[in-house]
Amino acid sequence: MDLEAWETALRAAVLAAGAKVLEGFLQGLGCGRQEERVLCECGSPMESRGLKSKDLLTILGPVSYRRSMFQCLRCQRTRYPADELLDVQDTTRSPGLRRMMARAGSQSTFKEGCEDLRLYAGIEVSAKDLERVAESIGQQIETWNQQERERLLEASGPLGPPAAIPVLYLCADGTGVPMVPEELQGRKGKQADGTARTREAKLGCVFTQTGTDAKGYPVRDPDSTSFVGAIESAEPFGWRLYAEALRRGLPQACKIVALSDGSEWIKNLIHLHFPEALHIIDLYHAREHVAQLCNHLFASDEKKRTQYRIRWWTTLDNGDVETLLLQAQRHLPENPQIRKPVQGELGYLEKNKERMRYADFRAQGLFVGSGVVEAGCKTIIGQRLKRSGMEWSLRGANAILSLRCNIHSDRFEDFWESRAA
Repeated sequence: MDLEAWETALRAAVLAAGAKVLEGFLQGLGCGRQEERVLCECGSPMESRGLKSKDLLTILGPVSYRRSMFQCLRCQRTRYPADELLDVQDTTRSPGLRRMMARAGSQSTFKEGCEDLRLYAGIEVSAKDLERVAESIGQQIETWNQQERERLLEASGPLGPPAAIPVLYLCADGTGVPMVPEELQGRKGKQADGTARTREAKLGCVFTQTGTDAKGYPVRDPDSTSFVGAIESAEPFGWRLYAEALRRGLPQACKIVALSDGSEWIKNLIHLHFPEALHIIDLYHAREHVAQLCNHLFASDEKKRTQYRIRWWTTLDNGDVETLLLQAQRHLPENPQIRKPVQGELGYLEKNKERMRYADFRAQGLFVGSGVVEAGCKTIIGQRLKRSGMEWSLRGANAILSLRCNIHSDRFEDFWESRAA
């Protein structure tokens, strides 16, 4: 007795029977006389040119149906009203199958996605077909997002209910995505020869906080994190993140907090779009700079490196950057080659000292780490777009990134429902 073989055979039989039933439902759809005249995009009336067959792959299996074709006498364009009604215009994949293919293509490599569909749903598609469908859905999501951004940015009044949001957080970060050579021509990078292998994908996230736990630590609201991302310059990305903040209730926020690693492009973005925000430098990035400072100052003395790193981390945690700077100045080396990187780290701490008052921030019950967006860079971007051997086109990478941001923001159903509106 081979139970698995029985299961597999019965599932195939049930799906085949379901496909036959579905095929019966489709027969006659979009055939015969139309109640209203069919018009072309150019505005001219179209005439029927008889019935044409179409093979369609669905989640039940392949089906076929016949529907009327209409043609414009002026420009020769054709229309199939039944295809438009069924949402299969210019495709041979049903909406249900395209949804499954989009999710499968967003989660793992296209080859692995095909195997998952075959194993989990008994659906046979090629890796290239899965790639085309997933990227097409991703591009549709980006168009939907763009239209939503335009509405949000053009709105003149409140965008939602007046319910106050205690704390609204904004984070941004970037990570390199490996690209095909033609997408890197003329771009400078970190390779030994000065060329680039990657382009920076920027990721932003918005989340809310309504309170703290029993120990006074901040608690992120469950399922409140939403993401936006793209491989683009800082200016359009800034508007992308700003629109997402508007959608999430920026005008209703009692307090706005921006968390970052101190990168100049993020600081400029915050200054432009969120001037009222309390800007906090991620504590762990600040500690990395202090650790680098110790490495430069005490390169030959491991005991001192450890001693001062622990001491200055404690000083930093207390938000007393001035004391840290004063103590570090006493150890400035005479050697100009060592002095230069030390001054660079001191300059970073001096420039950002008001964004490092961690004791004050903690007393207010606020987050002081940007771990949410860093985790997002790893899960949303890294786990899908930075796997071994991958190289992306700009179009493909942005499509999959848009798709993954939408799914990880729990908005995939919103997008799918909007298509039928």
